[in-house]
Amino acid sequence: MARKVRPGRQHTGVYYAREARGMTRSELVKLTGISKQQLSRLENGLVRLRLDHLKPFANALNYKPEQILLWGRYPGTPGQADADEGTYEGSDPEPHLGPAGNQVPELDPRAGMIGGVPPREVRRDGHHTDAIKSEGWVFPSSFVREQLHAAPQQLLVVPTTGDSMSPTVGAGDRVIVDTAHRTPSPDGLYAIRDSIGNVVIKRLQLLRASRPSRVKIISDNANHATEEVPVSDLEIVGKVLCGLKLY
Repeated sequence: MARKVRPGRQHTGVYYAREARGMTRSELVKLTGISKQQLSRLENGLVRLRLDHLKPFANALNYKPEQILLWGRYPGTPGQADADEGTYEGSDPEPHLGPAGNQVPELDPRAGMIGGVPPREVRRDGHHTDAIKSEGWVFPSSFVREQLHAAPQQLLVVPTTGDSMSPTVGAGDRVIVDTAHRTPSPDGLYAIRDSIGNVVIKRLQLLRASRPSRVKIISDNANHATEEVPVSDLEIVGKVLCGLKLY
């Protein structure tokens, strides 16, 4: 269902704009009248893009032709496409280390650690700066839309370390987090920041009867202590939507 994408793909802004809108190729073909074969050629950089190529896509995708042409380098376009995407007329490819604009970033817990790897790309979250891996994840737009019910640009893949959430989430497992969901309701699994700013997965239970409201921070592993804090002291990164587990 999901796949890791490595640098070197030839996708253009047409592809990234369609993915950003959560639209399938078939849906875009119906809206624009462009053949599926021609759309594939445009998305994969087999045709050098010009503004007149992009006019049919502007209304369907609700982007300006200039945004699609210069995806990732034009205001209003999320992220940046791969460096080798740059087959646009009048533009030069730019080096890029992080995930392309259509990819879901994954936090890199090793970056900056002693004996780990230096951070090459980061995401900013308020006053925090989190290292992310240079390769992102791509999920089918139908899966994001119909199963996760989230905006793809708000997703984040978080790898877990330690055994505090075992057996629900084991060390080395990954979870998909909706970073737009930052309130501890409903009860469930959330990505939160611990006392030193690291992103960890915990089960949250809102104590609705308490005034002011408090939250119980629960580790599924009974060997780890449960905490209780005021809601105002809790820093939520997002709600866990599902897990990515190897067997």
